[in-house]
Amino acid sequence: MPPPQDLPAEEPGPEAGPLVLFDLSGQPCALPRSAVRALLPLPRLDSPPGLPSPLAGFMNLGGTAVPVVELALLLGLPRGEPHPYRHLILLDRPAGGPESAFALLVDRVADVLPAGLPLRPLGAERSPGGIVTGEIATPVGSAHLLDPARLLLAQEAAILEALSEQAQRRLAQWGTAGDLA
Repeated sequence: MPPPQDLPAEEPGPEAGPLVLFDLSGQPCALPRSAVRALLPLPRLDSPPGLPSPLAGFMNLGGTAVPVVELALLLGLPRGEPHPYRHLILLDRPAGGPESAFALLVDRVADVLPAGLPLRPLGAERSPGGIVTGEIATPVGSAHLLDPARLLLAQEAAILEALSEQAQRRLAQWGTAGDLA
């Protein structure tokens, strides 16, 4: 029997940068921390009639009408279990995304994770619209890594922008001291 040969060292796999881990319809998901401006408790939202179903409404953030998109409905998932501690993830404007910031309504933000977690990239063909770009091995199990620039289709982003302009005009008519409602 020939002597055992040394096996080549296994190349380390890709690693994820810092992440925001959250629950969405019972599924752990993550967004790159670099795309997240703030994590917020769910405020009272202004929800005028006629909004598209994924648009939960608008929040008044320092005098700016910020659209709030219910991520589960946007992705065609069932709403998660209702509870009083739902969160908003305020996104920075992603490259190729809508012109203004928007917030995502999720079931609950679980953690902000450091860089270096193992990442298994997924090809765009394995996810509708390429929204899920990989799987992350987190301390609580695997989570889907979402690409914030691919959350909205171009047409959805244009509609969201137009509705945001209307909400901003309405807010300006009433002043910026209180909630939108």
